[in-house]
Amino acid sequence: MHNAQMLKNARDLTLKLHKVLIDHEKMFRESMQGPISPNQFLTMLLEDQELSWLRRFSTLIVDIDEMFAQRDGYTDEAIDVHLDAMRKLIAVDEVDPEDDFAVKFRSSLQQIPDAAAILGELKTLLSATD
Repeated sequence: MHNAQMLKNARDLTLKLHKVLIDHEKMFRESMQGPISPNQFLTMLLEDQELSWLRRFSTLIVDIDEMFAQRDGYTDEAIDVHLDAMRKLIAVDEVDPEDDFAVKFRSSLQQIPDAAAILGELKTLLSATD
């Protein structure tokens, strides 16, 4: 598989994973405090420190989208940089207890079977070679 297509597929899976994680966080918060409007939850996602770990996914997704949207095109090097960033983002096998993102991501994977399944697909995709 060509690396550009691999990155596009990985981006799509990451977006799917991000949505599952966000939906879980919203359901959890609603179980504690009642219904939350979409606007309220968006504000929480953008401003709440407890949800800041999710921004790593959205930031990477946006970076990838911006790279593909460049008028001048993109380089193989840029694709490889983004693939490496994706691999680092999803590496949760050895979690540093000081890394808030890794701790929360791993905990979510243990609680959300759909997220763990998507992560498995993503890891399989990113381990494929041409």
